[in-house]
Amino acid sequence: MTFTYPAVFVPHKDDKGYHVEFPDLEGCQAEGPDLEDAVENARDAAYNWLMVEIEEETYEFPSQTHVEDMDLPQGAFVKQIRVTVKLMPDND
Repeated sequence: MTFTYPAVFVPHKDDKGYHVEFPDLEGCQAEGPDLEDAVENARDAAYNWLMVEIEEETYEFPSQTHVEDMDLPQGAFVKQIRVTVKLMPDND
């Protein structure tokens, strides 16, 4: 299954890093010392959030908020983060 959720990237005031939040995934956040790491950490955080839903068998995957409906802090921007979750184990 592939999921795509918007992530809000807020630049740190003191360095080149970013704080990342997913408005649709309650409590799902990440940090990164630069944009590349922040994106990768955000992808990992979203993956872990989705896996908890799958493992707990709640399957409550929220719908995606439209970027136009978001109230962003000054300097923040949105990137769509795509996460692929394998439900079947690999056959090696």
